Amino acid sequence: MLPPLEEIAKRRKLLGLTQHQLARLAGVSQSFIAKIESGKIDPSYSKVKAIFDVLDRVETGENYTAKAIAHEGIIGVEKTDKVAKAIGLMMEHGFSQLPVFDRGKCVGCISEKTILSQVTATKDLSKVSQKLVEEIMEEAPPQIDENAPIPLISNLLRFYPAILVTRRGELVGIITKADLFKVVM
Repeated sequence: MLPPLEEIAKRRKLLGLTQHQLARLAGVSQSFIAKIESGKIDPSYSKVKAIFDVLDRVETGENYTAKAIAHEGIIGVEKTDKVAKAIGLMMEHGFSQLPVFDRGKCVGCISEKTILSQVTATKDLSKVSQKLVEEIMEEAPPQIDENAPIPLISNLLRFYPAILVTRRGELVGIITKADLFKVVM
């Protein structure tokens, strides 16, 4: 027997998932999740079971920790590098953001979103690409221990585009939303 439908919204929010994320993982539409949560439809057993199965997998983390899903090694830029270097690394590796370092310590983050907002403001990519990364970088992503559980990671990823992973205080990896989705698929 499945839990009551009211549990879907509660568990989804506790896990830090949006309706869209849960829908994608369960193979249904976001509007379907919204209708279930608002009590506007009486869904089929199979679809509700799929949703609860996804919630169970995310909740238990399938015994995953940050160490299991993190990309080892971190590609980033120095705060004194030009934005052009950050753009090149993002394109080369298919990343949407990079951590920014100052002598080995993470001091910020630069993302496609930040760069695009600069381009929109100045209307000249060549000027933006010649700026120093520290001139446009955002705050640094949070850092967690490699043994942190999946529910903590999913909650942090609601607010940050990436999380840095540490082992005994040393940076050893990075986790993005895409990494988390691989775990639950």
